[in-house]
Amino acid sequence: MNFNAILQRCLALVTKPKEEWEKIKGKDTSIAALFTQYAMILAAIPALAGFIGYSLIGINFGLRTFRIPVGRGLLWAIFQYVLALVGVYVMGMIIDLLASSFGAEKNLNESMKIAVYAWTPAWVAGILLLIPSLSVITLIVSLYALFLFYLGIKIVKNPPEDKAVAYFVVTLILVIVVSLLINYLARVIAFPGIGSFMGRF
Repeated sequence: MNFNAILQRCLALVTKPKEEWEKIKGKDTSIAALFTQYAMILAAIPALAGFIGYSLIGINFGLRTFRIPVGRGLLWAIFQYVLALVGVYVMGMIIDLLASSFGAEKNLNESMKIAVYAWTPAWVAGILLLIPSLSVITLIVSLYALFLFYLGIKIVKNPPEDKAVAYFVVTLILVIVVSLLINYLARVIAFPGIGSFMGRF
């Protein structure tokens, strides 16, 4: 596990995304490596930070501090972590399934690269969940993932120029639906009390 390599990739995707996508495109990386050496590490950031922020630090309302019970908060974090990884995998599948419809080559490894690496800013921004009141900033920073997603589609999948935007938009819509379902499962079905509470912030 090379943490320095992970850090370098994160920085490169934020500071010089086009160049980094070109490097990613040409690198032979297995799906297993994408998850075990990158996604599983970064996806733990928002899950762990959220647990600490909501269960240990808490949210201040005037003179009172509200906290999620530690046991339930830990279960929520684990569930959120697992579903985040499932969501990324499903996203990669969607990217690949739609590829031929937009003139791009079907290649699951390349599609998974986009799904995994595009989530980088969202996962890194998850550190802000240590302070629950900053969760809105986390969402704003995470929007950069959309830009990375578009570049990834355009560079890695290389669809015809006139179909790149449509490929991105259609895939994005389906990914949003999947993301909403994941959050719904994590916040409402499994832990309704935690979900409704945390969903306000």
